[in-house]
Amino acid sequence: MELSHRITKEQAVKEPFPISILSLTVGAFAIGMTEFVIMGLLPNVANDLHVSISSAGQLITMYALGVAIGAPILTILTHRIPQKKLLCLLMVLFILGNGISVFAPSYAILMGARMITALTHGTFFGVGAVIASNLVRPDKRAGAVSMMMAGLTIANIIGVPLGTFIGQHMGWRSSFGAIAIMGIIALIGILIFIPQIRHDKPASIVKQISALVKPKLLLYLLIGALGNAGLFAVFTYITPLLVQVTGFAEHSVTWILVLFGCGVTIGNIVGGKLADWKLMPSILGLYLSICVLLTLFTFTIYSPIAAVLTIFLWGAASFAVFPGLQVRIMSLAQAAPALASTSSHSAGNLGNAAGAFIGGWVITHLAITALPWVGAVLVGLALILGFACYLAERKPANA
Repeated sequence: MELSHRITKEQAVKEPFPISILSLTVGAFAIGMTEFVIMGLLPNVANDLHVSISSAGQLITMYALGVAIGAPILTILTHRIPQKKLLCLLMVLFILGNGISVFAPSYAILMGARMITALTHGTFFGVGAVIASNLVRPDKRAGAVSMMMAGLTIANIIGVPLGTFIGQHMGWRSSFGAIAIMGIIALIGILIFIPQIRHDKPASIVKQISALVKPKLLLYLLIGALGNAGLFAVFTYITPLLVQVTGFAEHSVTWILVLFGCGVTIGNIVGGKLADWKLMPSILGLYLSICVLLTLFTFTIYSPIAAVLTIFLWGAASFAVFPGLQVRIMSLAQAAPALASTSSHSAGNLGNAAGAFIGGWVITHLAITALPWVGAVLVGLALILGFACYLAERKPANA
């Protein structure tokens, strides 16, 4: 039974931030938990399924690859399904994947369950971003996307520590059970609160792919990947940095990461407002801020107080750039906004993997203390490309 009314895009944008966006936030929260909670439960999973820690770690790697490769394919295959119905289908798959994880008798089955949930990740955020931007006025689009993405950042502050606590005290399977329950809550919210928005007939697959492979759009996807590479080149190894270089006790790192998560959440919200005010200047300004902060981190890493302050500001700036970049990529692919939005998540995940690899290479061949400035160089490349795109776009306008 259809629980929501059918409205047009024009009717949908009357409210500044309708309650329907919160149901997308809950879905993003659940997906954020299922992606990251496994990191704190690797020893438990490895012992229970009789595999090595490195094999258990592949559950993280394969999830990222599932998002990067599978999400655009799933978005193309489902492009004719109405967006609300597609969101519901994705949440059903998400619940199914986590449900299988609860009862998975073997490593192979758990890996398959993780791949199912990975497929829903990128497509949910891609379609969700399009819906969120259509539910508000045009001048509030980036803010709406940031509100949905806030679920992912809040998952890092509350969901992952909570899920890890549940897994360590009640068994790792209980964590996936809790995530499945969150998925059910999100599904109910989508059914009740997300309206049926009338959309134009979707473009053909050929037109959508053609819209995606425009050089300018591909450049922005590369910019996003480089920015993420700079983030994860440092963040992947933040614990050994803080313990070995700054001198923090290992148990203190948890609270520093919670503070980082608070910065991420604040930055995500502020970034959405900045992008609604001045889109490209805010993106470029934030990338410049990240470069400066990572360069400073090369020196502040030796001071506990200065290091913590830098980490908080770095987290805020790093995630403030995402809403604006997402809206920019969607606007460049008007014939395929959902595919473009999904592809930005894929590019981001490839950047995550590349950053972790580059960081490992830096530690092996240079020194762990070189990570911050190497991260700054990667983000600097994103800034240079972004500035070049901005200048190229302004030339026709000035002419």
